[in-house]
Amino acid sequence: MISDLDSIFAQYELLRNETDNLFKRVVDAYPQCVSCREGCTDCCHALFDLSLVEAMYIHNAFENTFGYGPERSAILQRASELDRQLTRLKRDFFRAEKDGESPTVIMERAAQLKIRCPLLSEEDTCLLYIARPITCRVYGVPTSIAGEGHVCGFSGFEKGCGYPTVNMDKIQDRLFELSRKLTEAVHSRFTELPTVYVPLSMALLNRYDETYLGIGVEKKEDDWR
Repeated sequence: MISDLDSIFAQYELLRNETDNLFKRVVDAYPQCVSCREGCTDCCHALFDLSLVEAMYIHNAFENTFGYGPERSAILQRASELDRQLTRLKRDFFRAEKDGESPTVIMERAAQLKIRCPLLSEEDTCLLYIARPITCRVYGVPTSIAGEGHVCGFSGFEKGCGYPTVNMDKIQDRLFELSRKLTEAVHSRFTELPTVYVPLSMALLNRYDETYLGIGVEKKEDDWR
């Protein structure tokens, strides 16, 4: 049985709230530079993966928001189609690296891809906005990843200037630590589970059950007879 994860999810929510506050501080200081507005969906076409704790949190929020019905089915259909597309892209990136292409160049190509989020409605609104990932929440302000600065192409921020910057490496470190705690809390036998990252489409499609999380004693082939 899966342990009660409310305390770990509460810690994730605290981190998410801290991130929202960082975003607000930048907006308050540089309102002329932040172009985020209702109807803008640039961040809804970005390619990124989720840590275990965030993927499970968003999966639970999706399950609690969408029971059964056509809207849920449509979202999962889009997620399934997107996941197949991402699988092909990752295979192509892997082959490119095997052929000698620089990982940096591959990452730059991946960053340029525009892939529509399965939670983006036909009216260009987020269907799970209150539980959207942290990456979505900071998209419109300057961020740094592995020491490299990033700004939204629609914003008024200029590269190289000394704006307040959200350090995504620190946020990812904290997400990893929460994923590690989650793995310990459920007594998973998969020691590498905190290192598993998935796109949002897979977070919606996954079943985070005992089998996925590696809970209990692994069944041998003879046990099924």
